[in-house]
Amino acid sequence: MGNYIHGYLTGEQDRLLEQAGMLAPLIYPWVDLAGRNKVLEVGSGVGAQTKVLLELYPEINLTCIELEASQIEKAQVNLQNYPSSQFRIIQQDAQNLALEEKYDGAFICWVLEHVSEPQLVIDSVFNHLSPRGIVYITEVFNSSFHYFPQCDGLAAYYNAFNELQKENGGNPDIGLQLGNLLKKSGFENIELKPGGLHLDQSQPALLKQMVEYWKKLMKSAAEELILSGKIDQATVKAMEADLDQLAQHPEAVFFYQFIQAKAFKP
Repeated sequence: MGNYIHGYLTGEQDRLLEQAGMLAPLIYPWVDLAGRNKVLEVGSGVGAQTKVLLELYPEINLTCIELEASQIEKAQVNLQNYPSSQFRIIQQDAQNLALEEKYDGAFICWVLEHVSEPQLVIDSVFNHLSPRGIVYITEVFNSSFHYFPQCDGLAAYYNAFNELQKENGGNPDIGLQLGNLLKKSGFENIELKPGGLHLDQSQPALLKQMVEYWKKLMKSAAEELILSGKIDQATVKAMEADLDQLAQHPEAVFFYQFIQAKAFKP
């Protein structure tokens, strides 16, 4: 597995919950797990997406795969109000799943970007799906990020952010490869869909909300970036100042796309 660029501190664990709630209206309209009783969630983390899935599909039975023990511990807290019969969390490496059951659905969200061998994850999911089982994947396309006005501090920070993710074994543009990964594993009926955000001052409240969230997302990697020597504290401050300016600029633009995929096992 690659190194998780955002770390596992409490603030980051809370950010994941905020992210799931904020982005759910963009992600889940294309996801349909109705009637899929046994579903595999890969890289379940602190249970942020798990909560959304349990709310949307109260009849679902989820098997959640997570490698990091501290994330599992936090997930147990976050999911304590849901019936234990609806989900279980298993500590395994998603690149080498060893599960006795077969599943009729699988869900992967913001996971493959952090994985050194994403093909192995897709292969493992394929092997644990029943015939006609479906997989839904949502992944990043960080090169799509566009903003106006030009922000030198934000640009320097964002470039360092993506460079570190690559050095950690991840891929900040893995969304573009989903179709090829799925095909190589043996999936059929592959569909790809871009999604994302295009915000400006015609929606000032949404723009400000997203900019504030983006600041938290960027800052979650600050410690790792500083330790790596790619940035210093001044770059962090410049990034924050640029995002504050962006939210207020009369001609501000915030644009970002992610990629979604769905496919069936023959």
